[in-house]
Amino acid sequence: MNIPLTGPFKGTICAAALVAAGAMPALAQDYRMDIQTAVPNASLYFKLTEQFASDVEEMSGGRITVKVLPDGAEVSAFEILDAVSDGVVTAGYAWPHYWSGMSSSFVLFSNVPASTGMDQETLMSWYYSGEGQELYRELMQDRMGYDVEPFLMQPMGPDPLGWFSRPFENLDEFQSIKYRSPPGIAGETYSAMGVPAVALPGGEIVPAAQRGTIDAAEWIGPADDRNLGLDKIWDYYYLQGLHQQTDIGELLVNKTWFDELPDDLQAIIRVAVKANATMTNAANLHENSVAVKEYEEAGINVLDVPEEYYTRFIEAQNEVIKEYIDGDEFFAKVYQSQVDFADLVYPYHGRMTTLKSNVVQGAEAARNE
Repeated sequence: MNIPLTGPFKGTICAAALVAAGAMPALAQDYRMDIQTAVPNASLYFKLTEQFASDVEEMSGGRITVKVLPDGAEVSAFEILDAVSDGVVTAGYAWPHYWSGMSSSFVLFSNVPASTGMDQETLMSWYYSGEGQELYRELMQDRMGYDVEPFLMQPMGPDPLGWFSRPFENLDEFQSIKYRSPPGIAGETYSAMGVPAVALPGGEIVPAAQRGTIDAAEWIGPADDRNLGLDKIWDYYYLQGLHQQTDIGELLVNKTWFDELPDDLQAIIRVAVKANATMTNAANLHENSVAVKEYEEAGINVLDVPEEYYTRFIEAQNEVIKEYIDGDEFFAKVYQSQVDFADLVYPYHGRMTTLKSNVVQGAEAARNE
């Protein structure tokens, strides 16, 4: 159909008229996503979140612009969930266990108790191939009423026990050390062991260490501990810890904002999250290995925890967990889902883990012949 153009519009095309006539699509709308993180900009995981932002912008052709904010830029770390739900920021990056003061079940989506039988790979498989994602939405949206779409994005565990001002040879000595621990079940477990546990966000760890408010601290992993500067404060580093044998950073997006996105942009965010999980696995193995090598070359004491730590921790955690299972029906539901999934995958996964260990040990022995 020819549309005659006369008057001031002669020789031009009136886009609005053509849209109304169905002759052309409406102009694409641009969207802005600000991500308030719970990590400083020196963090490996801040940089990985910036990679997520870059991927979203590139895949969307610039229709979504993303700004990643360091810890405390708009709100503090423990305020991120409320800020995202209330629309103060479009999105946030933190860890599910940061919200465990509002519901104990949050911890099960990041720092899973060792008694479930889950490791990092099993937890991510449960989340994306099992019931995990559905259960997390149920907790976040239906039970807690947050206007938030959650995505587990950065698998970064297992976390070391951490940095210490002095070494310890047994649990009695550990009990005399003021220890920065994650909030929730991990901190409660250490308290049950008689260890004075203090919950602090990442940005407060170094100042507290410098003031002597704490004697020891864990953060995330060797590379991020170096970026945070913990290796400049203490000289004793224990790599094995049970309190976070799984540790997953999450992306929280305001659900109203997310639901208003066109389908293709929603899909881009989902795909970018999964790509970021893959990049996190790759970066963790490489960057943490480099950091440990640098520590050893610099004379840092990289130590093993006393054997009794494992037994005492698991005993204390089982007592703590039992109270949650008995007192919270939803916690028990999620916990049992994880136990069932771990039981399903262990006969295969356990054997493959043994194979990996044998491959590395065999290759090392062959090189040294």
